[in-house]
Amino acid sequence: MHVSELPERSQDYLKKIYDLQEWENRGASLSTLADQLGQRRSTASEAVKRLAADGMVNHAPYGDITLTPEGKRLALQMVRRHRLLETFLMNRLGYGRDEVHNEAEVLEHAVSDLFIERIDAALGFPDRDPHGDPIPDADGVINVPDTVALSTAAPGDRLVIDRISDRDPGLLRYLEDHGILPGTEVEVRERPYPEMAAVRIGDADVQLSAASLDAIRCRTTEAG
Repeated sequence: MHVSELPERSQDYLKKIYDLQEWENRGASLSTLADQLGQRRSTASEAVKRLAADGMVNHAPYGDITLTPEGKRLALQMVRRHRLLETFLMNRLGYGRDEVHNEAEVLEHAVSDLFIERIDAALGFPDRDPHGDPIPDADGVINVPDTVALSTAAPGDRLVIDRISDRDPGLLRYLEDHGILPGTEVEVRERPYPEMAAVRIGDADVQLSAASLDAIRCRTTEAG
């Protein structure tokens, strides 16, 4: 089966489950999945039941939802479309990093495989999108690096920003305005307040809300 044979809503569910698994290293709860997709819990439950019946997800009663190998294969087709479209929109059409996610959410359902392969080649076969998220190749192979959330870092830690979540456009604008982007090296500072964190970039300290730290994934400077 090709992912384009699925209804658009099923495509959305598979991609979102993959996204939640990739960022949180665990399955997706039904309530989180419903919230992320703007669906009622009962609607999400029915959708998950259909995907489970088709062998695309695993979902034990009251347990988290995970992708089966077939579900992951199909989800990665959508992930590839989405992340290549984001890269194309920003690199070639001048969209902002905070704008590309919503636009790609619409376009990913309409484009053909040929179009995706053409923009992949035109972009030089990128392996990361504008937020630092890895892009699966044409065979569905994806290299997800080992990272830690900035929320787990201690004062004095030196880290390199690896990925930033695309879920909050306002946060993306703030991070970009202050130079917190994939590839940037930061030093974690002492917290000025319990609800506020800070990192040093060069000679400047940048404050971040504690609630935003899980949206920033980092690697150690030794990891390169």
